Amino acid sequence: MKTNTCDGGPDEATVVRKLAGVCRACGQRVLAQISRVKQAILTESSAAIETHQHALRLALNEAEALSWQTRYPHLVFPTLAAEKVRAVATWNARQQRIREVSQDSALAA
Repeated sequence: MKTNTCDGGPDEATVVRKLAGVCRACGQRVLAQISRVKQAILTESSAAIETHQHALRLALNEAEALSWQTRYPHLVFPTLAAEKVRAVATWNARQQRIREVSQDSALAA
């Protein structure tokens, strides 16, 4: 059953359909924006964290998943991703120091 508003404007189903199209397009733009930022961060960080690419990718995926739980994922993601990348870089540096100490200890023994 087709209903029109009193002023002859579009019916509710038409408005909902148009709104859904706008929301879908907006969501796709946000997803594309996050993907571009994610790839840029991955490319930039790859040089610094060359040995643990998998950990870097996991950190970025986690940042993306957490950002999608907010109302503004495209605004939250870059900051959250930067924090996660710093954490991986810190972990990577610590692992390298541990390996160096272990190798020095093994050579001394």
